[in-house]
Amino acid sequence: MRLALAAMPWQSVERPSLAVGLLHSLVRRECSDVDVVEYHGAIQWVERMFDSREPTPVQSYTEIGNSVLQGLGDWVFAGCLYGDPGWRVAEMRAFAEIHNLDDSLVEVVLRMRKLAPDFIEAAVTEILSGHPDVVGFTSTFMQNMPSLAAARRLKQLAPELRIVFGGANCDGAMGHALHRNHPFVDFVVRGEGELVFPALIEAIRAGTDPHEIPGVCWWNDDRSVANPQPSRTVPPGMIPCPNFDDWRDALERSPVREYVSPQLIIESSRGCWWGEKHQCTFCGLNGSLMTFRAKSADRFWDELSTLVRRHQILDVFTVDNIIDMSFFHSLLPKIAEVDWDLRIHYEVKSNLRTSQVEALAAAKVAMIQPGIESLSGRVLKLMDKGVDGATNVGLLRDCENNHITASWSYLYGFPGEHDEDYWSVIAQLPALVHLQPPGGATRIVLERFSPYFNQPELGFGHRRPAAFYGHVYSLADTELADLAYFFDSEPAGIVGDVACSLEEAIDRWKRDYPYSFLIATDNGAEILIDDQRRGWPNTQHRLSGWHAVAYRALARRRSSTALRSYLVDSGYELDHATIEAWLRSAQRDGLVFVDDAAWVALATAIATQRVTTMAPDHVGAIA
Repeated sequence: MRLALAAMPWQSVERPSLAVGLLHSLVRRECSDVDVVEYHGAIQWVERMFDSREPTPVQSYTEIGNSVLQGLGDWVFAGCLYGDPGWRVAEMRAFAEIHNLDDSLVEVVLRMRKLAPDFIEAAVTEILSGHPDVVGFTSTFMQNMPSLAAARRLKQLAPELRIVFGGANCDGAMGHALHRNHPFVDFVVRGEGELVFPALIEAIRAGTDPHEIPGVCWWNDDRSVANPQPSRTVPPGMIPCPNFDDWRDALERSPVREYVSPQLIIESSRGCWWGEKHQCTFCGLNGSLMTFRAKSADRFWDELSTLVRRHQILDVFTVDNIIDMSFFHSLLPKIAEVDWDLRIHYEVKSNLRTSQVEALAAAKVAMIQPGIESLSGRVLKLMDKGVDGATNVGLLRDCENNHITASWSYLYGFPGEHDEDYWSVIAQLPALVHLQPPGGATRIVLERFSPYFNQPELGFGHRRPAAFYGHVYSLADTELADLAYFFDSEPAGIVGDVACSLEEAIDRWKRDYPYSFLIATDNGAEILIDDQRRGWPNTQHRLSGWHAVAYRALARRRSSTALRSYLVDSGYELDHATIEAWLRSAQRDGLVFVDDAAWVALATAIATQRVTTMAPDHVGAIA
C-alpha cells in the first residue's frame, strides 16, 4: 500500500506540518510495509506565485495566511471546489468593504484566485504520480478549501483512491459536517490520530468498514456515519518523534528557501493544565482534548536535539498550549547546558516568577506567548485567567530584562466588562511605552469549544457562523453551523469612545516603543532611574533609603499593605498613608503601575534592541 500525506496551503511556509511529520513516523512504526510520500503544498503554492511574478510572494502568502478571521485563504480556493473561477467575488468584495480590509490585500486575493485552478491541477498531478492508494489531508484553519478542492479533483481522476481528512478542522461536529457534505471524502478522523489512523489504514487495506474505530466518519452506502470520538486521550509515550526529512528536502530544492528562515515545529505536551481547572472563557483551543499530558524531559530533549542535529535548524517552535511547570527544573537546565544558538518559542502562563523568566532565557527561549490579553484585573477575572494586570506588567518588564520577545494581543469585548475597567489602564499605558506592546487591540471572536460557545448563558446567546463562511461555502446555514469554528454574535463589553481610545493608545505604544527606555541602575545604596521614554520629559529619578527598598520590593507585585509589612520587616516604621502617598507620586512619574490594589515597578535593568511584536498565532495566523 502507498500513502500520500498532504499539507495544503495555508500551512506555514517556514515550518513543516507537524501533523504530516507525526503521521509519517506513526505509519512507519505501526504499518511498516506502507510506503509514505508527502506533498508540501505551501512550498509549491509560493513557487507558483514566483512564477506568476507576484511582487512579494512570501509576504503575500503570509498576509493571506494570517487572515484567518476573514477566511481569505479559503476563498482563494473556493472557486476550484465549485468549478467557478468567479465564485462569489462580489460577496467577498462586499465583505472586505464592510470589514475595512485594505484594497491591496483584496487585489492580492483576486490575483491568487486566478492562480488557484492551475495549482490544484499541478498538486493533483504530483500526488498521483506516486500512485497512492490512500491520500490523507491535514486541515487546520484555512486548509479546508484547498484540501477539498484537491480531494474532489483526485476522486474525479482516480475514483478508486481513498481520501482521508483529519486535523483541528475535523474535531467534533465540524468533522461530521465536512464528511457528510463532501461525498468524495471517504473518511474523516475526529480527534487525535495516533490510536486511530493505523487502525483505519488496516481497515482500508482489508476492505472492511471502520464501524468500530472511534472518531471515524465513513460512508454506509450513501449515509454518512460518525463513530463516537475516543473517550481517552493518547498517552505521551505513544506520540512519535516527527519525521521532517521530506519537508526539508522539498524546501532545500525550492527557490523559496532563499526567502524564508526555516523553523522546526515540535510538541512537548498536549492539552492545558490550567484549562482543565479554569478554561479561559474565550478560548476554543484544544477542542475536545483539554486533558494535559507531557513528555518526560529526557524524552523531549532527545527528540529536540535529534531534530536540530539532523536538520541543522536552530529556530524551534513548540506548539504546546502551556509549558509543563516541571520543565523549569528538568528540561530547561538540560537545554541551558548545550552550547547551541537555539531560538525557542514557548507558550506559557503569565504569572511566572522572575527566576523562571531567567531560566527560560538561559535555555535559549527567545519568544514566549504568555496569554497576557489584558492589564485589567477585573477583565482578567471575567476571562478566568487567574492573574491580574500588575502580574502581566511585571512579566513584560522581566522579558525586557532577559531579551525575551513577548507575543501578545490586547483583547476586549467580554460580557460584564465596563468602561471603567479600561479607562484606568488607558491612562497608564503611556508609562509602559518602554515595555513590549501587544500586536494590537482586538475584539474577541466567539470560538467553538470555548466556554462562551458551550454556555450561551455567559453572554453570547445569539450566534451564527462568521460572515465569511457564507461566501466561501455553498452550504445551508444549518450545515455551516456545524462546520464553522468562528461565530459572529452581538458585541459585548466596551464600544465607542473607550474601544477607540484603547486602540489608539496601543497604536501609540507600538509607534514609540522602539525609541523608549526607562532604565534603573542600582548600586546597593541608591537607585538611579533614567527616563528616556517618548512622551515623558528626560529625567533622572534618584531613590534612596526606604524609597529604594520599596522600589526593589515592587519587582514583584504587592499591595500597599504588603509593601508596608515588607518595609516594617526591613526596619522602616512607616504608616500606610505615607506609603500610599509615595506610590501615587511614583505613579505620576510613570515609575509604577497599579491594577486595583496591586502595584509593580516598571523600570528595567537594561536597554534592549527593540522590535515590535506580532499577534499570537492562534489569534489569527497560518496553521
